[in-house]
Amino acid sequence: MYELEKKLYFYALVLVPAFLGLWVYNRYWRRRKQQEFGQPDKISYLSPDRSTFKPALKFGLSLLGIVLLIIALVNPKIGTTTEKVKTRGVDLVFAIDVSKSMLANDVAPNRLEKSKQIVSQLINRLSGDRIGLIAYSGSAFPVLPMTSDYGVAKMFLQSMSPEMISAQGTSIDLAIQLAAARYFNEKDKTSKILVILSDGEDHSNNAVAAAEIAKEVKMRIVTVGIGTEEGGPIKLMENGSVQYLRDSNNEVVRTKRNSKILEEVAQIGNGGYVDGNTTKTAVDFVKKQLDNSEKTEFGESLLADYQSQFQWFLGFAFVALFLDLLIRERRTAWLRKLNLFNEKNETK
Repeated sequence: MYELEKKLYFYALVLVPAFLGLWVYNRYWRRRKQQEFGQPDKISYLSPDRSTFKPALKFGLSLLGIVLLIIALVNPKIGTTTEKVKTRGVDLVFAIDVSKSMLANDVAPNRLEKSKQIVSQLINRLSGDRIGLIAYSGSAFPVLPMTSDYGVAKMFLQSMSPEMISAQGTSIDLAIQLAAARYFNEKDKTSKILVILSDGEDHSNNAVAAAEIAKEVKMRIVTVGIGTEEGGPIKLMENGSVQYLRDSNNEVVRTKRNSKILEEVAQIGNGGYVDGNTTKTAVDFVKKQLDNSEKTEFGESLLADYQSQFQWFLGFAFVALFLDLLIRERRTAWLRKLNLFNEKNETK
C-alpha cells in the first residue's frame, strides 16, 4: 500500500521535456556555429581533449537530479503495517439556510459563504464523527445522508446555493423535521446534534414549536446566527450584472438577522446559540459542544501506518547533482586510453 502526499508537485515534471528541448536546441545551435567557424575535423584537432559523451552524461545527471527532487517533494509513503482502529463519535447534521436573504453581504463575502466556511472548518476538526447535510429555505432538502467521508461532504457543501430549492422563504421548522425523520432515530443511542446556520428570518413562525421534536428523538440543536442586526441588501446576479432584490414598491429589500428566534430554538433544543460572524468563534463553540457530547463506538476500520520515503529520493538527487559537478567535460586520461565510448582520436 502506498500514497502520494503532495501530488500537486507532479506538475513540475513539465519542466523535464522543457529542459530537454532547450538542451537539444543548444547542441544544434553550437554545431551550426562550429560549422560556420570551420570544418568539424579541424575543430576536433584543435580541441583533442573535448569529450563528446560527457556533456550528455552531465545533462542526464542534472535532469535525473531534478526528477528525483520533484518526487521527493511529492513524498511517496509506503504502508508497512495495518491495524484495526475503533471509531467513536457523534451523529452531526448541518442544516444550512440557502434562502436568498443569505446572499446579503453584510458579512463578507456573504452570509451563505460564511456558513460554508464555518462548516468546512468544523469538518477539518472532526475525527470519527458521522455527518449529514440539509439545505432549506421555503422547503428542506436532504443534500447528503450520514457519512464518514469528509471529502465528499465538502464537495456537496460547496455546491449548495439558493438555486437548489425553488420554494423561497425560510422555514427552520422543516429543517428540524427533516433531520428528526430522515437522519436521527430515537432508538439509536448515538449522540445526535443538529447545527442550524441561518440569519434567523423564519417565515413559517413554527420554528420554536418544531424544536420540541428534538426532545422526542433526543436531539440537541445548536444554532449559528449569520448576519448583522443592521442588515444589508440582497445582491443577485441577473444577465451577468449585479442587481439588488426589490419589493413590490420597487424598494431595495434590506434583510436583518433575527437572533431571538435562533436563541429560542437552541434553548428548547438543549443546545446553544453563537454569533457566526466570526468564523473562529463559531467553530470553537460548536466543537466544544461536540467534545462535551458522549461518543458512540461506530465500528472498526483498518488504518495503514504510512512511512515517508522522500529522504531516499532526496539523497539520490544530491548524489546525481554532486556527480554532475565532479565530472568535467574534458576526456578522462585513463578512459581516453581505453576508449570505452569509441571516441575518435584526432591528435595525429
